[in-house]
Amino acid sequence: MKKISAPKTTPGIKEDMRSEYNFDYRKAKPNRFASQQNEGLVVVALDPDVSEVFQTSDSVNKVLRALIEAMPPAKARRKKASV
Repeated sequence: MKKISAPKTTPGIKEDMRSEYNFDYRKAKPNRFASQQNEGLVVVALDPDVSEVFQTSDSVNKVLRALIEAMPPAKARRKKASV
């Protein structure tokens, strides 16, 4: 069993935590929600005015894919940027 010490308390704050906890990791269970997570999923925070227009992830992805299609290839962008 692994012992984890609690951090030192600040004076004047009620001490309701133990100074030390014992965790028995033999009783741990696998995360039953892990299979529901999408691999490669990235969460991005949108500004409020943008989120009013794009209310679903599908609408955001559709516009971004159209923008990517309209952009020049990566090699052409790098050449222009270095000039």
